Amino acid sequence: MKTPSDGTGALEKAMDVLEAIGSRPEGVSQAELAVQMGLPRTTLYRIIASLIDRGMIRRDPVRKVYRLGFRYLELVRNAYLMPDLVAAASFELRALRDLTGETSYLAVLDGNQVMSLERCDGAHTQRSAAAMGQSKPVYCTGQGKAILAALDEARREEVLKGLTLAALTPLTITDRRQLQAELKITRARGYAIDDEEIVLGVRCVAAAIRDNAGKVRGALSVAGPAYRLTLNRLELLGPELADAARRVGSQLSESQVRLTDSEAQLVPGPWSFHGAFARWCDATQRLFWADTLAPAIRVLDAQGERIVARFDGPICALELHRDGLMVGHASGWSLIDASGLEHPLAHWPGKRLLSLAVHPCGSLWACLATPTGCEIGELDVQGELLEPRAFQEPVSAFGWDAKGESLYAVGPDSGSIFVLRGQGGGVRRLATLPKGSGRLSGLALDSQGGVWTTLRDGWSLVRFAADGSLDRMIGLPVPSPTDLAFCGPSNDTLYITTSRHDLAMEALGNAPASGHLLHVNPELSGVGAARTHWGARRPGSST
Repeated sequence: MKTPSDGTGALEKAMDVLEAIGSRPEGVSQAELAVQMGLPRTTLYRIIASLIDRGMIRRDPVRKVYRLGFRYLELVRNAYLMPDLVAAASFELRALRDLTGETSYLAVLDGNQVMSLERCDGAHTQRSAAAMGQSKPVYCTGQGKAILAALDEARREEVLKGLTLAALTPLTITDRRQLQAELKITRARGYAIDDEEIVLGVRCVAAAIRDNAGKVRGALSVAGPAYRLTLNRLELLGPELADAARRVGSQLSESQVRLTDSEAQLVPGPWSFHGAFARWCDATQRLFWADTLAPAIRVLDAQGERIVARFDGPICALELHRDGLMVGHASGWSLIDASGLEHPLAHWPGKRLLSLAVHPCGSLWACLATPTGCEIGELDVQGELLEPRAFQEPVSAFGWDAKGESLYAVGPDSGSIFVLRGQGGGVRRLATLPKGSGRLSGLALDSQGGVWTTLRDGWSLVRFAADGSLDRMIGLPVPSPTDLAFCGPSNDTLYITTSRHDLAMEALGNAPASGHLLHVNPELSGVGAARTHWGARRPGSST
Protein backbone atom coordinates (compact mmCIF):
# COMPACT_ATOMS: atom_id res chain seq x y z
CA MET A 1 0.00 0.00 0.00
CA LYS A 2 1.12 3.53 -0.76
CA THR A 3 1.90 5.78 2.19
CA PRO A 4 1.08 9.51 2.36
CA SER A 5 4.78 10.26 1.90
CA ASP A 6 4.96 8.52 -1.47
CA GLY A 7 5.69 11.01 -4.23
CA THR A 8 7.07 13.67 -1.91
CA GLY A 9 10.57 13.01 -3.20
CA ALA A 10 9.62 14.23 -6.67
CA LEU A 11 7.82 17.23 -5.14
CA GLU A 12 10.87 18.13 -3.08
CA LYS A 13 13.09 17.92 -6.16
CA ALA A 14 10.72 20.23 -8.06
CA MET A 15 10.73 22.69 -5.14
CA ASP A 16 14.52 22.57 -5.01
CA VAL A 17 14.68 23.42 -8.73
CA LEU A 18 12.20 26.26 -8.26
CA GLU A 19 14.20 27.70 -5.38
CA ALA A 20 17.46 27.38 -7.31
CA ILE A 21 16.00 29.33 -10.23
CA GLY A 22 14.40 31.91 -7.95
CA SER A 23 17.70 32.58 -6.19
CA ARG A 24 19.36 33.57 -9.49
CA PRO A 25 17.69 36.75 -10.80
CA GLU A 26 20.03 36.77 -13.80
CA GLY A 27 18.81 33.30 -14.77
CA VAL A 28 20.39 29.85 -14.69
CA SER A 29 21.10 27.41 -17.52
CA GLN A 30 20.02 23.77 -17.57
CA ALA A 31 23.66 22.66 -17.41
CA GLU A 32 24.22 24.81 -14.31
CA LEU A 33 21.08 23.41 -12.74
CA ALA A 34 22.21 19.86 -13.42
CA VAL A 35 25.53 20.51 -11.66
CA GLN A 36 23.92 22.38 -8.76
CA MET A 37 21.06 19.93 -8.18
CA GLY A 38 22.91 16.71 -8.91
CA LEU A 39 19.87 15.29 -10.70
CA PRO A 40 19.82 12.95 -13.71
CA ARG A 41 19.34 14.85 -16.97
CA THR A 42 16.02 13.15 -17.76
CA THR A 43 14.63 13.85 -14.28
CA LEU A 44 15.67 17.50 -14.44
CA TYR A 45 14.19 17.81 -17.93
CA ARG A 46 10.80 16.46 -16.77
CA ILE A 47 10.74 18.82 -13.77
CA ILE A 48 11.63 21.84 -15.92
CA ALA A 49 9.01 20.91 -18.53
CA SER A 50 6.30 20.62 -15.84
CA LEU A 51 7.24 23.94 -14.24
CA ILE A 52 7.22 25.69 -17.63
CA ASP A 53 3.86 24.15 -18.48
CA ARG A 54 2.44 25.52 -15.21
CA GLY A 55 3.95 28.95 -15.84
CA MET A 56 6.07 28.76 -12.70
CA ILE A 57 9.29 29.26 -14.67
CA ARG A 58 10.10 30.53 -18.16
CA ARG A 59 13.01 30.16 -20.56
CA ASP A 60 14.83 33.23 -21.86
CA PRO A 61 15.21 32.39 -25.58
CA VAL A 62 18.06 34.88 -26.05
CA ARG A 63 20.34 33.92 -23.18
CA LYS A 64 19.02 30.34 -22.94
CA VAL A 65 18.54 30.51 -19.17
CA TYR A 66 15.57 29.87 -16.89
CA ARG A 67 13.87 32.46 -14.70
CA LEU A 68 10.80 32.56 -12.49
CA GLY A 69 7.61 32.58 -14.56
CA PHE A 70 4.83 35.12 -14.58
CA ARG A 71 2.35 32.65 -13.11
CA TYR A 72 4.54 32.41 -10.02
CA LEU A 73 4.64 36.20 -9.78
CA GLU A 74 0.88 36.41 -10.29
CA LEU A 75 0.20 34.01 -7.42
CA VAL A 76 2.53 35.94 -5.12
CA ARG A 77 0.95 39.24 -6.14
CA ASN A 78 -2.58 37.99 -5.55
CA ALA A 79 -1.68 36.56 -2.17
CA TYR A 80 0.53 39.24 -0.69
CA LEU A 81 1.68 42.22 -2.69
CA MET A 82 -1.34 44.47 -2.19
CA PRO A 83 -0.49 46.75 -5.12
CA ASP A 84 -2.50 49.66 -3.76
CA LEU A 85 -0.46 49.61 -0.54
CA VAL A 86 2.88 49.28 -2.32
CA ALA A 87 2.02 52.11 -4.72
CA ALA A 88 0.84 54.37 -1.89
CA ALA A 89 3.98 53.72 0.16
CA SER A 90 6.60 53.94 -2.58
CA PHE A 91 7.16 57.71 -2.33
CA GLU A 92 7.36 57.69 1.47
CA LEU A 93 9.81 54.79 1.43
CA ARG A 94 12.16 56.75 -0.81
CA ALA A 95 11.67 59.90 1.26
CA LEU A 96 12.51 58.05 4.48
CA ARG A 97 15.60 56.51 2.87
CA ASP A 98 16.72 59.94 1.67
CA LEU A 99 15.97 61.51 5.06
CA THR A 100 17.97 58.97 7.06
CA GLY A 101 20.43 57.36 4.65
CA GLU A 102 19.25 54.01 6.07
CA THR A 103 17.16 51.23 4.54
CA SER A 104 13.40 51.73 4.69
CA TYR A 105 10.84 48.92 4.61
CA LEU A 106 7.14 48.30 4.04
CA ALA A 107 5.79 45.25 5.88
CA VAL A 108 2.42 43.58 6.50
CA LEU A 109 1.08 41.15 9.06
CA ASP A 110 1.29 37.54 7.89
CA GLY A 111 -0.33 35.30 10.50
CA ASN A 112 1.76 35.78 13.63
CA GLN A 113 4.72 37.14 11.65
CA VAL A 114 5.49 40.24 9.61
CA MET A 115 6.59 40.06 5.99
CA SER A 116 8.57 42.62 3.99
CA LEU A 117 6.81 43.75 0.82
CA GLU A 118 9.08 46.55 -0.34
CA ARG A 119 12.50 47.95 0.48
CA CYS A 120 14.58 51.02 -0.38
CA ASP A 121 18.25 50.34 0.29
CA GLY A 122 20.25 52.82 2.31
CA ALA A 123 23.26 54.78 1.17
CA HIS A 124 25.89 52.97 3.27
CA THR A 125 27.92 49.88 2.47
CA GLN A 126 27.02 48.38 5.83
CA ARG A 127 23.27 48.51 6.06
CA SER A 128 20.17 46.53 6.90
CA ALA A 129 19.20 44.30 3.97
CA ALA A 130 16.39 41.95 4.98
CA ALA A 131 15.20 39.90 2.00
CA MET A 132 11.96 40.77 0.22
CA GLY A 133 9.21 38.36 1.22
CA GLN A 134 11.09 37.35 4.35
CA SER A 135 8.88 36.76 7.39
CA LYS A 136 10.03 37.67 10.90
CA PRO A 137 8.49 37.22 14.35
CA VAL A 138 5.86 39.82 15.18
CA TYR A 139 6.82 40.30 18.83
CA CYS A 140 10.47 41.35 18.45
CA THR A 141 10.49 43.59 15.37
CA GLY A 142 9.68 47.28 15.13
CA GLN A 143 7.19 46.63 12.34
CA GLY A 144 5.48 43.85 14.28
CA LYS A 145 5.21 45.83 17.51
CA ALA A 146 3.86 48.86 15.63
CA ILE A 147 1.16 46.71 14.01
CA LEU A 148 0.31 44.89 17.28
CA ALA A 149 -0.05 48.20 19.14
CA ALA A 150 -2.43 49.54 16.47
CA LEU A 151 -4.70 46.47 16.47
CA ASP A 152 -7.75 46.29 18.71
CA GLU A 153 -7.36 44.11 21.81
CA ALA A 154 -9.27 41.10 20.46
CA ARG A 155 -7.30 40.97 17.21
CA ARG A 156 -4.01 41.48 19.07
CA GLU A 157 -4.74 38.59 21.42
CA GLU A 158 -5.68 36.42 18.46
CA VAL A 159 -2.26 37.05 16.90
CA LEU A 160 -0.35 36.45 20.13
CA LYS A 161 -2.37 33.43 21.24
CA GLY A 162 -0.18 30.35 21.39
CA LEU A 163 2.90 32.30 20.27
CA THR A 164 6.12 31.37 22.02
CA LEU A 165 8.24 34.42 22.82
CA ALA A 166 11.61 32.89 22.06
CA ALA A 167 14.77 34.85 22.80
CA LEU A 168 16.56 35.63 19.53
CA THR A 169 19.06 37.97 21.23
CA PRO A 170 19.75 38.81 24.88
CA LEU A 171 17.53 41.91 24.39
CA THR A 172 14.44 40.10 23.03
CA ILE A 173 11.32 40.64 25.14
CA THR A 174 10.16 37.19 26.26
CA ASP A 175 7.76 38.15 29.07
CA ARG A 176 4.16 38.74 27.93
CA ARG A 177 3.48 41.38 30.57
CA GLN A 178 6.58 43.29 29.54
CA LEU A 179 5.50 43.01 25.87
CA GLN A 180 2.03 44.35 26.71
CA ALA A 181 3.61 47.29 28.55
CA GLU A 182 5.86 47.95 25.53
CA LEU A 183 2.83 47.95 23.23
CA LYS A 184 1.03 50.46 25.44
CA ILE A 185 4.03 52.79 25.21
CA THR A 186 4.13 52.28 21.43
CA ARG A 187 0.42 53.06 21.11
CA ALA A 188 0.76 56.24 23.16
CA ARG A 189 3.75 57.68 21.30
CA GLY A 190 2.73 56.49 17.81
CA TYR A 191 5.82 54.50 16.85
CA ALA A 192 7.71 51.36 17.87
CA ILE A 193 11.41 50.70 18.49
CA ASP A 194 13.34 47.46 17.99
CA ASP A 195 16.41 47.79 20.20
CA GLU A 196 18.55 44.93 18.85
CA GLU A 197 15.75 42.49 19.73
CA ILE A 198 15.91 40.33 16.59
CA VAL A 199 19.51 40.89 15.41
CA LEU A 200 22.31 42.15 17.64
CA GLY A 201 23.80 45.33 16.29
CA VAL A 202 20.67 46.36 14.35
CA ARG A 203 18.02 48.82 15.48
CA CYS A 204 14.72 49.80 13.87
CA VAL A 205 11.95 52.38 14.27
CA ALA A 206 8.48 51.74 12.78
CA ALA A 207 4.94 53.11 12.60
CA ALA A 208 1.67 51.41 11.68
CA ILE A 209 -0.31 52.32 8.55
CA ARG A 210 -4.08 52.74 8.94
CA ASP A 211 -6.39 53.29 5.98
CA ASN A 212 -9.26 55.78 5.84
CA ALA A 213 -11.55 53.29 7.58
CA GLY A 214 -9.11 52.82 10.47
CA LYS A 215 -8.01 49.34 9.41
CA VAL A 216 -4.37 48.46 10.05
CA ARG A 217 -2.79 47.75 6.65
CA GLY A 218 0.91 47.39 7.50
CA ALA A 219 3.88 49.35 8.79
CA LEU A 220 6.75 51.54 7.60
CA SER A 221 10.17 51.19 9.19
CA VAL A 222 13.77 52.38 9.01
CA ALA A 223 16.54 50.01 10.09
CA GLY A 224 20.31 50.14 10.28
CA PRO A 225 23.38 49.46 12.41
CA ALA A 226 22.95 50.32 16.08
CA TYR A 227 26.05 52.53 16.10
CA ARG A 228 24.38 54.85 13.54
CA LEU A 229 20.79 54.50 14.77
CA THR A 230 21.24 55.43 18.41
CA LEU A 231 18.22 55.34 20.70
CA ASN A 232 18.25 59.13 20.81
CA ARG A 233 18.15 59.27 17.00
CA LEU A 234 15.32 56.71 16.87
CA GLU A 235 13.24 58.89 19.17
CA LEU A 236 13.78 61.83 16.82
CA LEU A 237 12.86 59.74 13.77
CA GLY A 238 9.76 58.19 15.37
CA PRO A 239 7.42 61.15 14.68
CA GLU A 240 8.70 61.28 11.09
CA LEU A 241 7.75 57.61 10.63
CA ALA A 242 4.32 58.23 12.18
CA ASP A 243 3.66 61.16 9.83
CA ALA A 244 4.79 59.15 6.79
CA ALA A 245 2.53 56.24 7.80
CA ARG A 246 -0.42 58.62 8.12
CA ARG A 247 0.22 59.99 4.64
CA VAL A 248 0.31 56.49 3.19
CA GLY A 249 -2.88 55.51 5.02
CA SER A 250 -4.71 58.59 3.75
CA GLN A 251 -4.33 57.25 0.20
CA LEU A 252 -5.92 53.90 1.05
CA SER A 253 -9.58 52.97 1.15
CA GLU A 254 -11.13 49.99 2.87
CA SER A 255 -13.42 49.40 -0.10
CA GLN A 256 -11.98 47.93 -3.26
CA VAL A 257 -12.69 49.26 -6.72
CA ARG A 258 -15.66 47.35 -8.10
CA LEU A 259 -15.16 46.41 -11.72
CA THR A 260 -18.25 45.75 -13.81
CA ASP A 261 -18.59 44.79 -17.44
CA SER A 262 -21.98 46.39 -17.83
CA GLU A 263 -24.83 45.18 -19.96
CA ALA A 264 -25.28 48.62 -21.44
CA GLN A 265 -28.55 49.04 -23.29
CA LEU A 266 -28.68 50.71 -26.67
CA VAL A 267 -31.31 53.43 -27.06
CA PRO A 268 -33.06 52.96 -30.44
CA GLY A 269 -32.36 55.79 -32.84
CA PRO A 270 -29.82 57.05 -35.38
CA TRP A 271 -26.21 57.45 -34.41
CA SER A 272 -24.53 60.81 -33.94
CA PHE A 273 -21.07 61.93 -34.99
CA HIS A 274 -20.26 63.24 -31.53
CA GLY A 275 -22.89 62.99 -28.82
CA ALA A 276 -22.41 65.21 -25.76
CA PHE A 277 -24.07 67.37 -23.07
CA ALA A 278 -26.53 64.87 -21.59
CA ARG A 279 -29.02 66.87 -19.49
CA TRP A 280 -32.03 65.45 -17.64
CA CYS A 281 -35.10 67.57 -16.92
CA ASP A 282 -37.08 66.35 -13.89
CA ALA A 283 -40.06 68.58 -14.65
CA THR A 284 -40.70 67.11 -18.12
CA GLN A 285 -39.02 63.70 -17.62
CA ARG A 286 -36.93 64.27 -20.71
CA LEU A 287 -33.30 63.77 -21.60
CA PHE A 288 -31.72 66.39 -23.85
CA TRP A 289 -28.39 65.93 -25.59
CA ALA A 290 -26.54 67.21 -28.63
CA ASP A 291 -24.77 65.96 -31.71
CA THR A 292 -22.10 68.64 -31.71
CA LEU A 293 -20.70 68.01 -35.21
CA ALA A 294 -23.89 67.40 -37.20
CA PRO A 295 -25.22 70.16 -35.00
CA ALA A 296 -28.61 69.25 -33.58
CA ILE A 297 -30.37 69.03 -30.22
CA ARG A 298 -32.04 65.71 -29.50
CA VAL A 299 -34.59 64.70 -26.90
CA LEU A 300 -35.55 61.33 -25.43
CA ASP A 301 -38.86 60.86 -23.63
CA ALA A 302 -41.76 58.41 -23.49
CA GLN A 303 -42.45 58.99 -27.20
CA GLY A 304 -38.88 58.02 -28.16
CA GLU A 305 -35.90 59.93 -29.49
CA ARG A 306 -36.09 62.81 -31.98
CA ILE A 307 -34.39 66.03 -33.09
CA VAL A 308 -35.87 69.27 -31.71
CA ALA A 309 -33.47 71.88 -33.13
CA ARG A 310 -30.67 72.21 -35.69
CA PHE A 311 -27.79 74.69 -35.96
CA ASP A 312 -25.46 75.87 -38.70
CA GLY A 313 -22.25 75.52 -36.69
CA PRO A 314 -20.80 73.15 -34.07
CA ILE A 315 -22.41 73.15 -30.63
CA CYS A 316 -20.01 73.83 -27.75
CA ALA A 317 -22.37 73.86 -24.73
CA LEU A 318 -25.90 72.95 -23.67
CA GLU A 319 -27.70 73.61 -20.41
CA LEU A 320 -31.24 73.48 -19.07
CA HIS A 321 -32.90 76.72 -17.99
CA ARG A 322 -36.40 77.68 -16.90
CA ASP A 323 -37.41 79.04 -20.30
CA GLY A 324 -35.81 76.25 -22.32
CA LEU A 325 -32.37 75.21 -23.40
CA MET A 326 -29.32 77.46 -23.33
CA VAL A 327 -27.07 76.55 -26.27
CA GLY A 328 -23.58 77.79 -27.02
CA HIS A 329 -22.59 77.36 -30.66
CA ALA A 330 -20.26 78.68 -33.33
CA SER A 331 -22.47 81.73 -33.98
CA GLY A 332 -22.98 82.74 -30.35
CA TRP A 333 -25.70 81.98 -27.82
CA SER A 334 -29.30 80.87 -28.29
CA LEU A 335 -32.35 79.94 -26.24
CA ILE A 336 -34.46 77.03 -27.54
CA ASP A 337 -38.01 77.29 -26.19
CA ALA A 338 -40.44 74.44 -25.47
CA SER A 339 -41.69 74.40 -29.07
CA GLY A 340 -38.17 74.10 -30.47
CA LEU A 341 -37.89 77.69 -31.73
CA GLU A 342 -34.49 79.35 -31.55
CA HIS A 343 -34.12 82.78 -29.94
CA PRO A 344 -30.62 84.18 -30.52
CA LEU A 345 -29.19 86.14 -27.60
CA ALA A 346 -27.54 88.81 -29.72
CA HIS A 347 -26.62 90.99 -26.74
CA TRP A 348 -24.32 88.25 -25.42
CA PRO A 349 -20.96 88.68 -27.12
CA GLY A 350 -19.15 85.70 -28.61
CA LYS A 351 -16.87 83.93 -26.16
CA ARG A 352 -14.60 80.90 -26.28
CA LEU A 353 -17.15 78.88 -24.32
CA LEU A 354 -16.07 75.52 -22.90
CA SER A 355 -19.10 74.49 -20.83
CA LEU A 356 -22.22 75.67 -19.00
CA ALA A 357 -23.83 74.73 -15.69
CA VAL A 358 -26.68 75.99 -13.51
CA HIS A 359 -26.32 76.67 -9.80
CA PRO A 360 -29.13 75.17 -7.64
CA CYS A 361 -30.41 78.72 -7.03
CA GLY A 362 -30.93 79.06 -10.81
CA SER A 363 -28.01 81.30 -11.79
CA LEU A 364 -26.21 80.38 -15.00
CA TRP A 365 -22.50 79.66 -14.79
CA ALA A 366 -20.01 79.30 -17.62
CA CYS A 367 -16.47 78.20 -18.26
CA LEU A 368 -14.57 80.44 -20.70
CA ALA A 369 -11.17 79.74 -22.22
CA THR A 370 -8.20 81.95 -21.35
CA PRO A 371 -4.62 81.95 -22.69
CA THR A 372 -3.43 80.08 -19.58
CA GLY A 373 -6.39 77.74 -19.00
CA CYS A 374 -9.93 78.84 -18.23
CA GLU A 375 -12.15 80.78 -15.86
CA ILE A 376 -15.44 79.72 -14.25
CA GLY A 377 -17.98 82.16 -12.91
CA GLU A 378 -21.58 83.32 -12.87
CA LEU A 379 -22.79 84.98 -16.07
CA ASP A 380 -24.24 88.47 -15.93
CA VAL A 381 -26.73 89.94 -18.43
CA GLN A 382 -23.93 90.90 -20.82
CA GLY A 383 -22.48 87.40 -20.85
CA GLU A 384 -19.51 88.39 -18.67
CA LEU A 385 -18.27 86.38 -15.69
CA LEU A 386 -18.81 87.71 -12.18
CA GLU A 387 -15.85 87.09 -9.86
CA PRO A 388 -14.35 84.36 -12.08
CA ARG A 389 -12.19 81.63 -10.60
CA ALA A 390 -9.10 80.67 -12.60
CA PHE A 391 -8.09 77.10 -13.48
CA GLN A 392 -4.65 76.30 -14.87
CA GLU A 393 -6.01 74.07 -17.64
CA PRO A 394 -9.15 73.91 -19.79
CA VAL A 395 -12.22 72.43 -18.12
CA SER A 396 -14.48 70.31 -20.32
CA ALA A 397 -17.36 69.92 -17.86
CA PHE A 398 -18.35 71.23 -14.44
CA GLY A 399 -21.34 71.20 -12.11
CA TRP A 400 -22.60 72.04 -8.63
CA ASP A 401 -23.69 69.62 -5.93
CA ALA A 402 -27.34 69.67 -4.85
CA LYS A 403 -26.72 72.16 -2.03
CA GLY A 404 -24.70 74.53 -4.20
CA GLU A 405 -21.77 74.29 -1.79
CA SER A 406 -19.17 72.56 -3.98
CA LEU A 407 -18.31 72.96 -7.65
CA TYR A 408 -16.69 69.98 -9.41
CA ALA A 409 -14.80 70.32 -12.68
CA VAL A 410 -13.17 67.90 -15.14
CA GLY A 411 -9.69 68.69 -16.46
CA PRO A 412 -9.02 66.20 -19.28
CA ASP A 413 -5.47 67.40 -20.00
CA SER A 414 -4.19 66.29 -16.60
CA GLY A 415 -6.85 63.63 -16.04
CA SER A 416 -8.03 65.40 -12.90
CA ILE A 417 -11.27 66.09 -11.05
CA PHE A 418 -11.11 69.48 -9.32
CA VAL A 419 -13.32 70.73 -6.52
CA LEU A 420 -14.00 74.29 -5.36
CA ARG A 421 -15.82 74.49 -2.04
CA GLY A 422 -17.79 77.65 -1.31
CA GLN A 423 -17.51 81.06 -2.87
CA GLY A 424 -14.23 81.90 -1.17
CA GLY A 425 -12.61 78.46 -1.17
CA GLY A 426 -9.58 77.51 -3.18
CA VAL A 427 -9.42 75.05 -6.04
CA ARG A 428 -7.99 71.65 -5.10
CA ARG A 429 -7.43 68.42 -6.97
CA LEU A 430 -9.86 65.73 -5.80
CA ALA A 431 -8.55 62.85 -7.91
CA THR A 432 -6.36 62.06 -10.91
CA LEU A 433 -6.22 59.16 -13.36
CA PRO A 434 -3.22 58.40 -15.60
CA LYS A 435 -3.63 59.17 -19.28
CA GLY A 436 -3.51 55.48 -20.11
CA SER A 437 -6.89 55.06 -18.40
CA GLY A 438 -8.57 57.30 -20.98
CA ARG A 439 -9.45 60.96 -21.33
CA LEU A 440 -11.91 62.25 -18.72
CA SER A 441 -15.10 63.57 -20.31
CA GLY A 442 -18.43 64.57 -18.79
CA LEU A 443 -19.60 64.85 -15.20
CA ALA A 444 -22.49 63.57 -13.08
CA LEU A 445 -22.93 63.74 -9.29
CA ASP A 446 -24.89 61.23 -7.24
CA SER A 447 -26.76 61.70 -3.97
CA GLN A 448 -24.02 60.00 -1.93
CA GLY A 449 -21.36 62.52 -2.91
CA GLY A 450 -19.92 60.37 -5.69
CA VAL A 451 -18.47 61.96 -8.81
CA TRP A 452 -18.96 60.11 -12.12
CA THR A 453 -17.15 60.68 -15.39
CA THR A 454 -16.57 58.80 -18.64
CA LEU A 455 -13.22 57.79 -20.09
CA ARG A 456 -12.80 58.52 -23.80
CA ASP A 457 -10.54 55.92 -25.40
CA GLY A 458 -10.96 54.02 -22.15
CA TRP A 459 -14.17 52.04 -22.90
CA SER A 460 -15.58 52.76 -19.45
CA LEU A 461 -17.06 55.12 -16.91
CA VAL A 462 -15.81 55.58 -13.36
CA ARG A 463 -16.98 56.85 -9.98
CA PHE A 464 -14.87 58.67 -7.41
CA ALA A 465 -16.03 58.65 -3.79
CA ALA A 466 -16.34 61.89 -1.85
CA ASP A 467 -12.77 61.46 -0.55
CA GLY A 468 -11.40 61.17 -4.09
CA SER A 469 -10.81 57.41 -4.09
CA LEU A 470 -11.80 55.46 -7.19
CA ASP A 471 -14.47 52.95 -6.17
CA ARG A 472 -16.37 52.01 -9.35
CA MET A 473 -15.40 51.22 -12.91
CA ILE A 474 -18.04 50.10 -15.40
CA GLY A 475 -17.01 48.73 -18.78
CA LEU A 476 -18.82 49.97 -21.89
CA PRO A 477 -19.09 48.54 -25.42
CA VAL A 478 -17.74 51.75 -27.03
CA PRO A 479 -14.27 53.33 -26.91
CA SER A 480 -15.39 56.96 -26.65
CA PRO A 481 -18.15 57.69 -24.15
CA THR A 482 -18.37 61.47 -23.87
CA ASP A 483 -20.89 62.51 -21.22
CA LEU A 484 -23.41 61.06 -18.77
CA ALA A 485 -26.45 62.03 -16.71
CA PHE A 486 -28.63 60.40 -14.08
CA CYS A 487 -32.14 60.06 -15.47
CA GLY A 488 -35.55 58.53 -14.81
CA PRO A 489 -38.23 59.07 -12.15
CA SER A 490 -35.81 57.96 -9.41
CA ASN A 491 -32.72 59.39 -11.10
CA ASP A 492 -31.02 56.01 -10.78
CA THR A 493 -30.22 55.23 -14.43
CA LEU A 494 -27.16 56.61 -16.18
CA TYR A 495 -27.55 57.67 -19.80
CA ILE A 496 -24.28 57.95 -21.70
CA THR A 497 -23.59 59.89 -24.90
CA THR A 498 -20.91 58.50 -27.21
CA SER A 499 -18.86 59.48 -30.24
CA ARG A 500 -17.87 57.78 -33.48
CA HIS A 501 -15.94 60.75 -34.86
CA ASP A 502 -12.30 59.96 -35.70
CA LEU A 503 -12.68 56.25 -34.93
CA ALA A 504 -10.89 53.89 -37.28
CA MET A 505 -12.96 51.40 -39.27
CA GLU A 506 -11.51 48.56 -37.22
CA ALA A 507 -12.63 50.24 -34.00
CA LEU A 508 -16.11 50.86 -35.42
CA GLY A 509 -16.30 47.22 -36.42
CA ASN A 510 -15.62 46.17 -32.84
CA ALA A 511 -17.84 48.88 -31.36
CA PRO A 512 -20.89 49.33 -33.62
CA ALA A 513 -22.76 51.14 -30.82
CA SER A 514 -20.39 54.11 -31.11
CA GLY A 515 -22.33 57.35 -31.59
CA HIS A 516 -25.51 55.92 -30.06
CA LEU A 517 -27.08 56.82 -26.75
CA LEU A 518 -26.60 54.13 -24.08
CA HIS A 519 -28.08 53.59 -20.66
CA VAL A 520 -26.97 51.46 -17.72
CA ASN A 521 -28.09 50.95 -14.12
CA PRO A 522 -25.11 51.33 -11.78
CA GLU A 523 -26.87 48.97 -9.32
CA LEU A 524 -25.79 50.95 -6.31
CA SER A 525 -28.39 50.95 -3.56
CA GLY A 526 -29.52 54.48 -2.80
CA VAL A 527 -27.47 56.11 -5.54
CA GLY A 528 -29.27 58.70 -7.60
CA ALA A 529 -28.48 62.04 -9.09
CA ALA A 530 -27.74 65.01 -6.90
CA ARG A 531 -31.00 66.80 -7.62
CA THR A 532 -30.89 70.48 -8.46
CA HIS A 533 -33.65 72.93 -9.36
CA TRP A 534 -32.74 73.91 -12.90
CA GLY A 535 -33.80 77.18 -14.39
CA ALA A 536 -35.08 79.21 -11.48
CA ARG A 537 -34.22 82.47 -13.27
CA ARG A 538 -34.73 83.82 -16.71
CA PRO A 539 -31.72 84.03 -19.08
CA GLY A 540 -30.91 87.61 -19.89
CA SER A 541 -32.24 88.81 -16.53
CA SER A 542 -29.99 89.53 -13.58
CA THR A 543 -28.47 86.28 -12.44
